[in-house]
Amino acid sequence: MLSKVQSAYVIGVDAHIIEVEVDISSLGLPQFSVVGLPDTAVKESKDRIRPALKNVGYNFPLKRITVNLAPADLKKEGSAFDLPIALGIIASEGLIDTKSLDGYMFIGELSLDGGLKPVRGVLPIAIEAKNRGFKGLVLPKENSVEAAIVEGLDVYGMTNLPETIEFLKGIREVKPTIVKLQDIMTQNAVYEEDFADVKGQEHAKRALEVAAAGSHNVLMVGPPGSGKTMLAKRLPTILPPMTFNEAIEATKIHSVAGLIKSDTPILARRPVRSPHHTISDVALIGGGQIPKPGEVSLAHYGILFLDELPEFKRNVLEVLRQPLENGVVNVSRAVASVTYPAQFVLVAAMNPCPCGYFGDNRHQCTCSPSMISRYRARISGPLLDRIDLHIEVPAVPFRELSTEYAGEPSQKIRERVVEARKIQLDRFKKDGIFSNGQMKTRHIKKYCVLTNDAQNILNRAMEMLGLSARAYSRILKVSRTIADIDKSEKIDARHVAEAIQYRTLDRTSQ
Repeated sequence: MLSKVQSAYVIGVDAHIIEVEVDISSLGLPQFSVVGLPDTAVKESKDRIRPALKNVGYNFPLKRITVNLAPADLKKEGSAFDLPIALGIIASEGLIDTKSLDGYMFIGELSLDGGLKPVRGVLPIAIEAKNRGFKGLVLPKENSVEAAIVEGLDVYGMTNLPETIEFLKGIREVKPTIVKLQDIMTQNAVYEEDFADVKGQEHAKRALEVAAAGSHNVLMVGPPGSGKTMLAKRLPTILPPMTFNEAIEATKIHSVAGLIKSDTPILARRPVRSPHHTISDVALIGGGQIPKPGEVSLAHYGILFLDELPEFKRNVLEVLRQPLENGVVNVSRAVASVTYPAQFVLVAAMNPCPCGYFGDNRHQCTCSPSMISRYRARISGPLLDRIDLHIEVPAVPFRELSTEYAGEPSQKIRERVVEARKIQLDRFKKDGIFSNGQMKTRHIKKYCVLTNDAQNILNRAMEMLGLSARAYSRILKVSRTIADIDKSEKIDARHVAEAIQYRTLDRTSQ
């Protein structure tokens, strides 16, 4: 007898419907085969399903069982097909009515005692189930809250296989999982860090405000202990709050990576990723035999913090060029070609020299000029050009550390950032972008018109510092953001002068 069960599989960050066809025949020797380009985890499902059925009181049929995962030309991996295959076998044996499966999508991994274990990629699957008009999604209970944030879809969380079968037979009543999305967003949007904790570093805090207002990339240069990491951790507290659509898109990526927890089913705070400098290019950008999202995609709509930037391998840093320029990552492999979103603010930190004390008046630098030159040369010019702001973060004097003065709180800075972002959203509403940091050449020509004094200052800076054409564009973008913070339609001399000050490495190289 033939039965069909609807399931889904995630490629990239989007789900695709998979029809699980199960045919049981008495002809031939007993055999259990799975076709449709299954990977090892899918093939091993038979070794989980057989004892699971036995341990919940069902006799495993000693017949020829053929499972087809359609479409058959799509590579499948993972253990999420355990539940639909098991239900297909039970339905093919006539133990449940095949019509009871209609309108439902099923995913879940089976344990040997018949329990259901959570799987990855539940949110994209729930979104696809809603879009396709399914009346319900049946899945492990641990995944139910994550899927229930999709409105308009009934989500049924099950603890084991018998409960699922009883639900399909109509013996057991299971109520759909309901979540209060607004409450979850509000509770999880609170930050523990605050810019008020940072003593001194007013210049750096101003630069980070500009970066947050225009979604600009930042490189902080300073000696050890000057507060670079402390500042980076507090940058998310002044970024605009996550919108619901941003939260859903960012959560989809984390769901695919298996990083969603039951108590935080949706990302209400902007993600912050801080990989170690030993990370590989595949782990950073994404990939693998079957592509998975990397750190740049996990930082989507958030921050990617790279501490000790020169310590990263050269090839690892160079793969950042595409996402920094285009906001997406294209990963091509033999089995699939996927595109991951990667719109993030890059925050990098580095010492001014190998020993860390070049330019510090309290410690003597032991590095030779050639050592300093080689150290800074680890970061290529094209990558530096893609970082809008280069700022110095000097060591904080003891008198500032010991004072009771509290800096400006994050909430006040965020208010100015949000106002500047509103100006940009209104400006770019017909251009398909949302911040100054995303402007292309045509946007710069249209929206970054300088006054005569501002143009003269920029011309002199280009000649004296030998800036590249890309650095010229970056200065214009940052100037536009500074003007937006001041609520000024025109970009005047003071805006350009401040933007030039944020090109520290360009100035010190001359």
